[in-house]
Amino acid sequence: MKLTDRTNKKEITLDEIFAPRGIAVVGASASNIGFAELVVHSLKEAKFPAVYPVNPKYKEVLGLRCYSSLSDIPGIVDHVVVNIPAGKALALLDECAAKSVKSVHFFTAGFGESGYKERAELEKEMLNKAKAGGFRIIGPNCVGLFVPKNRVVNHFQTPLEPGPVAFISQSGGHAQNLPLFSASRGIRFSKVVSYGNALDVDENELLEYFSKDPETEIIAAYIEGVKDGKRFSKVLRKAAARKPVVIYKGGRTEAGRRAAFGHTASVVSSVAVFDALCRQMKAIQVYNIEEMIDILVALRFVNPLPKGTGVALIGAGGGPSVLAGDEMEKEGLNLPCFSLETQAELKQYLPVDGSIFINPLDTPNLTSPDAIATAMQILGKVPGIHMLVYHLGFHPIGSWGLGQFSSETFLRQVIDSMMDVIQTSGKPVLLALRPPEDLAGMEEFLVAQKAFVAAGLPVFHSLHRLARALKRVIVNSNSKTASVKLPSQASHPTGQ
Repeated sequence: MKLTDRTNKKEITLDEIFAPRGIAVVGASASNIGFAELVVHSLKEAKFPAVYPVNPKYKEVLGLRCYSSLSDIPGIVDHVVVNIPAGKALALLDECAAKSVKSVHFFTAGFGESGYKERAELEKEMLNKAKAGGFRIIGPNCVGLFVPKNRVVNHFQTPLEPGPVAFISQSGGHAQNLPLFSASRGIRFSKVVSYGNALDVDENELLEYFSKDPETEIIAAYIEGVKDGKRFSKVLRKAAARKPVVIYKGGRTEAGRRAAFGHTASVVSSVAVFDALCRQMKAIQVYNIEEMIDILVALRFVNPLPKGTGVALIGAGGGPSVLAGDEMEKEGLNLPCFSLETQAELKQYLPVDGSIFINPLDTPNLTSPDAIATAMQILGKVPGIHMLVYHLGFHPIGSWGLGQFSSETFLRQVIDSMMDVIQTSGKPVLLALRPPEDLAGMEEFLVAQKAFVAAGLPVFHSLHRLARALKRVIVNSNSKTASVKLPSQASHPTGQ
């Protein structure tokens, strides 16, 4: 994708920005531990081939030669990470132009978001220098890029296996946390871009790019405000028509709007209009990072996507089963009562005493692989059932299971039976594994979760969260568009 707003030099594509050959980290220190040092360490750990710390005070940083300036670096520098005071930004950008860099990421804050007019003017001068120098600016006031395929990282604990999810975020914290927090649920990323104040690269350009990116199948976004509402509306329409788009909108309350301005200088448009726009464009809205992870898990691993909201709920424990039924229907999923014929068939293979056969299905032996397989095979044939949900863990997993729920024999047999049901019934199987509060139970829970996720099965941490995610995904897939207009400028009046 070409960018048309560069003036004097060859146009830089986002593809080029996401695949730098050399990265300089300006402001890295041998005596402090902060963001710049984290980036140097992370790039080393990821085995990125050419990392250049830059700081005239030091000869070495984290075992790497440290350079006095960009011009002293002998190799190619395509991307520059900046962690120096805002007042030194313009001089550095002159160095970037002389070094023919392609992109400059400013972790540095203290620009337009500070509220000072002179700092906003400084941003304008920075953008002019970038245009004249033929390079792009990411930020300022952000954590920049994470591109696992190309070993471009800003945190050393994030998995480096590429995946099909792209994430754009005005928040640096969310940009680092989402890949970290979702890793144990199997979510992997094509690219993550934290863009902060959006001086140059913004949400519209990124949405347009990821809508066409062959490495991206799902787009997630954390947005506090948009610069150009009309363009955002057009870009979001095209993106959501091609791929699922999940949006977490920051600044929904008065306090949130104040924080958003102080965070990234975002002037937030009408929440009601933004919500209406998302509904029209079939973007899925979430209201925190946990919900975003649940939606991503549903989109990524619930396969095939249910054709309706009918659930067969399977588990052990009378009280938990009652609670489970309440949780599912409260969120909008449907637990149809099993017919007398279905109940009779279940009773041929499952114990009757102490059991519930009406939906939820609860029998004392539904913690055994054979019983789970039998129940799922029978219920997978029921016409009004669109998905099968197995729940476990309303009591700590380690307490009653005596270790069996993390045993290889149990997990392998249960996973095999679930995969077989998906194959024969054409209906998805989902798991609700509630994390326990005790440490022994948590150890077993993590082993079980890892096995289910490795098999490609969707794992949720409560039935409430499972139901909420599935209902939104199903409704979104069946929704129809309406008409709504978004304000053309971010400075449009805020409010509910």
